Amino acid sequence: MKKLLAVSSLGAVLIAAAIVSASPPVGVTPTLLSRGTYEPFKVKTEHDSPVDFDAKSKSGMDIVVREHDYAPGASTGWHTHPGPVFITVLKGTLTFYEYDDPTCTPKVVSAGRGYVDSGRGHIAVNPGDEPAADISVIVAPFSIPFRGELGAPNPNCGF
Repeated sequence: MKKLLAVSSLGAVLIAAAIVSASPPVGVTPTLLSRGTYEPFKVKTEHDSPVDFDAKSKSGMDIVVREHDYAPGASTGWHTHPGPVFITVLKGTLTFYEYDDPTCTPKVVSAGRGYVDSGRGHIAVNPGDEPAADISVIVAPFSIPFRGELGAPNPNCGF
């Protein structure tokens, strides 16, 4: 009985530690615009097309579209996605940091520009004094969460 209690107590401490070390969003309001399910596909533009694009999905997937409103100083927290994310900044300026970047190089993206996240992990920050907003197009497996939390601080960035 004592052993079971000790194991249960240890489990509770580890769960609490994981929650405390997570990097939750602060000052970011997400709005789900749509989530659609797609069957497997392959799309490639013609060789003379002005856009060179090639995409395929061996299995079906969901495409999730969300708008994020950022208060001044807001942060998404460190997180991952199961697939790539295409982010377009609508207003303001956002700064992105990639979780596995050993130099912690900021990627500054202003309104009308985009950022492609690999899904391996990142954080978006609104460092300005004005609100900012983006639209994210997220590639995810059928009907499962499209965001996973990462611990903080990032070992390369220190925040």
